[in-house]
Amino acid sequence: MEGGPGPTRRKRRPNENVEQGVTKHTKLKDYAQLVKFTLSFTVVFSSVISYMLAPNVVEYDWWSIVLLLTGGMLVTGSANAVNQIAEVETDAMMKRTASRPVAAGRMSVQEATAFAIIAAVVGSLILWSFSWYAAVLSLLSLFIYGFVYTPMKKVNSTAVLIGAVPGALPCLIGWAAAYNGEGFSWTGGWILFAIQFLWQFPHFWAIAWVAHGDYSKAGFKLLPSEKGPTKFTAIQTIIYSLLMIPVGVLPYVTEMSGAVSLWIVTLANFFMVVQCLRLYRNMDVKSARRVMFSSYIYLPIVLLALLADKIDKVI
Repeated sequence: MEGGPGPTRRKRRPNENVEQGVTKHTKLKDYAQLVKFTLSFTVVFSSVISYMLAPNVVEYDWWSIVLLLTGGMLVTGSANAVNQIAEVETDAMMKRTASRPVAAGRMSVQEATAFAIIAAVVGSLILWSFSWYAAVLSLLSLFIYGFVYTPMKKVNSTAVLIGAVPGALPCLIGWAAAYNGEGFSWTGGWILFAIQFLWQFPHFWAIAWVAHGDYSKAGFKLLPSEKGPTKFTAIQTIIYSLLMIPVGVLPYVTEMSGAVSLWIVTLANFFMVVQCLRLYRNMDVKSARRVMFSSYIYLPIVLLALLADKIDKVI
């Protein structure tokens, strides 16, 4: 008895596998843009280094470091997703942000919202496994960045001051992750918080100087002067970079780190002052860009120098 015709198989178009691969690749790129991967990694990097600098963390448990990195990336990514959801219209106006997935329409607000909620919950639970302090601080950072700093950007330039708090909290979160009960000192965590807090002002004002046209178009008020890039703004970058010098001495004074890192941090701070002075003298985008790129280099150099010269002691 002859069998009937076999099951009909859909003919695959020649480029279908390639198209599916491209789609998956595009979706991954969209999520990387949604969480601002490079920025998030920089933020979480400071959290991990702060954890490793805590005096009771003498031997590094690499699994714990991976967990801290993962939890931090999720919460930070959630905050960045909230930011893009809230600024979907203004992102679409600016050249530097128009290609972001939500602004460009490649990702719906609902999808981005779902991601933000899931990432915040999972990330904070991971951080809770270290200490409840770390989890609470991470959610506080998310709230201030997503729901206070983000809307304030269109109201007043004090938004930069507000935004510097969640920008520096990762240092305190990393320190809190090392919490081990009574007798635990928070001094080092607050010092690292202060270093990253002050660093953000010349860093961010340099970015706002370079992108002033885009920011103005979107209605953002991010420079300290209402008139835009002025001598007053340049002076502010100098003031904050000068404040970084005495704060940079504190890790040595409190015996968090040694004399070698003291010299490295001090030289890095003077280098930042020089770049800000050059901005004041030249008053141009090129000099602002130099401040911006110098600040990108500054933070990993300072944090890694402190870690490499860490004075190990258990408290």
